[in-house]
Amino acid sequence: MIRLALPALATLLLSACALQPPATDTAQGIGGQGGQFEFALPSGDYRCERGERLRLQREVANAVNHRIQLAWNGGTYQLERDPSYSGLPRFEDSASGLVWIDLPWKGLLLDGRTHKPLANECRAA
Repeated sequence: MIRLALPALATLLLSACALQPPATDTAQGIGGQGGQFEFALPSGDYRCERGERLRLQREVANAVNHRIQLAWNGGTYQLERDPSYSGLPRFEDSASGLVWIDLPWKGLLLDGRTHKPLANECRAA
């Protein structure tokens, strides 16, 4: 009886090794990497509440948005993903002090040194 159970047990163990972990829904930000949310937001032109315009180019690797190129106010900046306490996608350029925060419905550009908003309610055009 044990001889009959061993092949079945071996088959069960091998099939368990092939199972994939449950998929996460990163488009909705559920199950972000390391406690960080991930939203499927577009690259391109953004318009903000006081008429500001900016352009974002997102760099995604392994389903994680790790860097953005930001064209704003006559300059171009490279902002790196910086893990945030809240888990929201936060990108920062330490040289300029610019900080971009992604929310599912809008983006926000801050002066990282004074924490004042530079452009708020930014949405893809």
